[in-house]
Amino acid sequence: MNISNPGEQDPGPPALDRCARAWGEPACSAVTRFRPGDFVVEEVLGFEPDGDGLHTLLCIRKTGANTEWTARRLARAAGVAARDVGFCGMKDRHAVATQWFSLPGAPVLDPDRLAGAGIELLRRAAHGRKLRRGSHRGNRFRLRLRQLEGDLPDIERRLARIAHGGVPNYFGEQRFGRDGANLYLARALASGARLDRRKRAFALSAARSAIFNQVLSHRVEHGTWNRLCEGDLAILNGTGSRFLVDQVDEELQARTDRLDLHPSGPLWGDGDPPSAGDTLAMEQGVAGTCPELVRCLQGVRMGQDRRALRLPVGDIEWDISDQEMTLAFELPKGAFATAVLRELIGRKASVQDPDPNNT
Repeated sequence: MNISNPGEQDPGPPALDRCARAWGEPACSAVTRFRPGDFVVEEVLGFEPDGDGLHTLLCIRKTGANTEWTARRLARAAGVAARDVGFCGMKDRHAVATQWFSLPGAPVLDPDRLAGAGIELLRRAAHGRKLRRGSHRGNRFRLRLRQLEGDLPDIERRLARIAHGGVPNYFGEQRFGRDGANLYLARALASGARLDRRKRAFALSAARSAIFNQVLSHRVEHGTWNRLCEGDLAILNGTGSRFLVDQVDEELQARTDRLDLHPSGPLWGDGDPPSAGDTLAMEQGVAGTCPELVRCLQGVRMGQDRRALRLPVGDIEWDISDQEMTLAFELPKGAFATAVLRELIGRKASVQDPDPNNT
């Protein structure tokens, strides 16, 4: 195995433009998110509603609204507490987003009133249980990139690589808040500050995500983000099942090459990661460059967890004409479209950073 020890210098905030790229610097640039319709995301449940039960599932299309705001509006319209509204994942505000919500019972909702709040009700169905975070399969994205400039054939070469080998599974800028605000919260928490429940959750999530991105960037730099090494925790694609890699044999390598298995990185918590050997030493070394973030996560009863280092990108479609590109693809839950875009183009401009925790 060839994982070198990380340096001792603090790498600073984990902005994506400072993380290593797998396929080199893009030869094209484009304007992204010029308007909400340039970023369309459709939640893929992966199952059909039961058709019977004590809850109602609502398929909602919203524009320019974040998930929590939409949940509060639905709660108000249904006359229930906001905590009783369920959803699978957070979606960007600067987008046209279709996603599912659940409400208790069978509330009567006024479609015109919802439409006045920018919420379009597409479908409703009875269901047996409340939706929980992460209960969906993934998300389908359709993006429009404007003012495309540069070596256009480079985009198609990169798309072929991405379709075959995926991209580094970085957490997007959304996770860290505007101008890294959630990382400031994490450092405040590490210093003993008392935060309300919502800010504390953002702080812990950002701290975990930052350390993970640093580990992943290190693995990208050393060419090990997409192959298993001794001491890795291998993750089975699409399931989250994992096992410790004692030795990398031909069968494990073949399964990794066909995207059946992925190496993983740490979602930091109490104690040490469950990796071993040089992999464990590397992860501890990278985390050691972020002592405040580690301290933020210690003593909060949050166990160590893992996340795949590699992100498979499914069902890629694209069209390029008149300095514009439309791009569609599907990602598993918890993944960020920005992880795909940064391997494809350099951004010339975009709207302000979207809301935290787009999953």
